[in-house]
Amino acid sequence: MEVVDLKNNRQKEKQKQSTRELIGINEITDYSIKTAYGELVYFIIHPTNISVLSESTVSARIYALMTVLKGIAEIEMLCLNSKENFDENKQYLKKRMEEESNPVIRKLLQMDSTNLDRMQVQMATAREFLIIIRLNRGDENSQKDKTSDVFPYLSRIEKSLKDQGFTARRADNADIKRLLGVYYEQNVTTEKFEDYDGERWVIIGD
Repeated sequence: MEVVDLKNNRQKEKQKQSTRELIGINEITDYSIKTAYGELVYFIIHPTNISVLSESTVSARIYALMTVLKGIAEIEMLCLNSKENFDENKQYLKKRMEEESNPVIRKLLQMDSTNLDRMQVQMATAREFLIIIRLNRGDENSQKDKTSDVFPYLSRIEKSLKDQGFTARRADNADIKRLLGVYYEQNVTTEKFEDYDGERWVIIGD
């Protein structure tokens, strides 16, 4: 009789999974993310500093957003915190200050810590606002779900956002990978995300 070690089998299968599979992504296309729950298209909305706007102007912006929401049934919203996290750096500096006996070095470490605090305050309002459209939901025969109709449909949504006074653009492949980096690990410093580790070092022959 053969004994099957289910726990080890599950661990081996999990090890075979890629990062995309672990976070539930089937594919990242040039304009969307394909998942088991639908294809997601992102529109990046340029934020407005409402603290300098009058009450009537803020009300007008709210009404404009309501108009967009009412006109697009498939719409979802997401806000990302795009500030860099310095907590580990600050903890390291605090530990070094406690261990350091040289007052000059300790003062320099304190200055570094103060500078990180200042940077975090300056980045506290760094937010990214996203409009998400979930395609392939509902009736498979829906016109907007057909590939040939996707881009005209998305263009109408982008036009609707701009008509209501929002500065918006559809996220491309690079934008989507950057947004995922911010969402999952608050990575706001990487300029280009690779599809595979070490991809930039691979030389493709003729």
